[in-house]
Amino acid sequence: MKNTFRLYLLLVLISIGLLNACSKSDTLSSSGPNGVPSINNDNNKVVGASAKELLTAAKSKLVIEINYMPGFQLQSSSVTNLVNYFETLLNKPGGVQVIEKQVAASTKDPLTITEIGQIEKDNRTAFNTDSQVAVYFLVTNGGYSTSNVLGVAYRNTSMALFGKTIHNNSGGIGQASRIKVESTVLNHEAGHILGLVDIGTPMVANHKDSAHPDHCNNSNCLMYYAAETTEILGFLITGNVPPLDQNCRNDLKAYGGK
Repeated sequence: MKNTFRLYLLLVLISIGLLNACSKSDTLSSSGPNGVPSINNDNNKVVGASAKELLTAAKSKLVIEINYMPGFQLQSSSVTNLVNYFETLLNKPGGVQVIEKQVAASTKDPLTITEIGQIEKDNRTAFNTDSQVAVYFLVTNGGYSTSNVLGVAYRNTSMALFGKTIHNNSGGIGQASRIKVESTVLNHEAGHILGLVDIGTPMVANHKDSAHPDHCNNSNCLMYYAAETTEILGFLITGNVPPLDQNCRNDLKAYGGK
């Protein structure tokens, strides 16, 4: 009888240990890149990890999902410019679809990358499938924890624009137009998820800025570091949205883009 009880107790302890192991595993997988809350596996990778499937026709359709907070919807011309940018660079015979949706305002300002990731998790509806690749933009009603930053790419298909910072620095007297600023930041962050510079798409020739990793060393290129900060604003007053330079275009084409 005593041996039977010991065997029973051992089985109970083993069962508890297995349950705890499963629980620990679930906890460990609850966070994605940069510590942001985890979403589905295909859209929960590091920036640049989806460059190949974005550039090539392996997944024939691109879906652009844009969530914006009240008062911070993107200018229609900015969205059109983004679509044109993608169509110029990507092989997507199935076309490009845009989904725009207003989401609840955030009560926090500034926002951290973890908080941005949670908002995405709560609201995002379009994800990668066998036939499509989906990218996500969040336009916030606040700024970022780094005050001079206008936008950030934080996962393989996830980006954010800091609407309050953009609005405070565009569209007024002596300021660049909102379309120019929005388009510059949209296209720059999209460049990062396309693997530029050297974060998923290999470089044909070395053009990485050693002082600003993941960016181009050409100050006239869209992927120059200043394009995602308030440092670009003075240039945009009289200049146009910067284009990708030849080195960046060569990288994308060599890796499967147009």
